[in-house]
Amino acid sequence: MSSGEVARRTAPTVLVEQSTQEFARLLPSHVKPETFARLAVGALRRDQALMEAAERNLPSLMHALMEAARLGLEPGTEEYYLTPRGGKQPGVLGIVGYQGEIELIYRAGAVSSVKAELVHEADRFRYDPSMPFPEHEVDWFADRGKVLGAYAYALMAGGGTSRVVVVGPKEIERAMAASPTAGSPHSPWKTDFGAMTLKTAVHQLAKWVPTSAEYRRELLRASAAAVRPAGPGRSPVAGAAGAAAARPAPVDGDVVDGELVDEDGVLP
Repeated sequence: MSSGEVARRTAPTVLVEQSTQEFARLLPSHVKPETFARLAVGALRRDQALMEAAERNLPSLMHALMEAARLGLEPGTEEYYLTPRGGKQPGVLGIVGYQGEIELIYRAGAVSSVKAELVHEADRFRYDPSMPFPEHEVDWFADRGKVLGAYAYALMAGGGTSRVVVVGPKEIERAMAASPTAGSPHSPWKTDFGAMTLKTAVHQLAKWVPTSAEYRRELLRASAAAVRPAGPGRSPVAGAAGAAAARPAPVDGDVVDGELVDEDGVLP
């Protein structure tokens, strides 16, 4: 391999390493920029197709990594896939994975836990809207057969349960049909079908639990309501103390940018 070819092949990894401080400006404080860059470089080195896609379109690689940094998700993992994209617009496409969706739900602070499970054809599964939770029996030591669908729900931090989301073959087909990369051999729909099925369910669940932006707005409203003008029997000091008690402490990694823009076919 000529020196020019070596330089071309190492360009994406060198660019990532040189951009550590750029990532640091976007990353939440709980994610170290050096770790973030190391994960991205590792993903490039493990996947020749991804490396070649990045070489053809370095701006697309940086766009995907900047989006991952903004969301505080780890690139090249099930939180945030880095996938090569061919066709008329070759390059790198970033896709939020199901673990990334769950991370963003947790980060809002409104839920205490998220339950997301795949349903296989050999499982016993029953759910109707009158039930608080699905009934799901699994034989972990048997062949469970192909994936039929998934379900997801959340236990809320203040008590109670979110809506239960169930996705089956039709919803999965719709999500795949909407994906511009589903036909690619490098698409996570091909390489990690179960995880993408889980993401379809968790992405739908996100509509039924507060997002970071929504949750923070509600907390700010509560803080504002605690500050009232002094009146008979009330002290401005007491009002300020109430506001301080109601005001949430900053949470590392809060995402307050609103809706995610998804390109992987998971329906909004």
